[in-house]
Amino acid sequence: MRHVAVFCGANTGKDPLILEAAKAVGRTIAERGMGVVYGGGHVGLMGAVADAALQAGGEVLGVIPGFMVEKELAHAGLTKLMIVHDMHERKMRMHERSDAVIALPGGFGTMDELFELLTWRQLGLHAKPIGLLNVNGFYTPLLEQIVRMERDGFLHGPTRVLHSDDVGALIDRLMVEVVMP
Repeated sequence: MRHVAVFCGANTGKDPLILEAAKAVGRTIAERGMGVVYGGGHVGLMGAVADAALQAGGEVLGVIPGFMVEKELAHAGLTKLMIVHDMHERKMRMHERSDAVIALPGGFGTMDELFELLTWRQLGLHAKPIGLLNVNGFYTPLLEQIVRMERDGFLHGPTRVLHSDDVGALIDRLMVEVVMP
């Protein structure tokens, strides 16, 4: 596993443990010799992940739509910043440049990114592992909903969504599941 896409909020949220978890994700990925691929912003959890990875000597690729650059949201200190046309292209480029996905807590944008990659996986468009960092039970209701969707016959077979409340354990599980080309 060489690069991990990280989906997370452009805000820090109200729970300080979530902000600390974002920093731990960036730092841990870098310390394990992998690169972070993320949304390219300098704000919120996104900025915290990027800054922690950079401080730990890691490589960080940001993928950001031009309209966000115009709003001065782009992180200026990244290893590489890729400016794309729109949000859909952003997700596609992040997917292309990563071997696995970690979703931290976030809002609609994070859920959009997560659900698109889950859908692509279910359709057989990729086999990359997807993990949820379940800080303070943030993703517990979603995990319960996935079980319900499986039980009620709305998902094609078991949907493999890895999850943990521990960053290191989640990355370990992703590394076991990654399918390299």
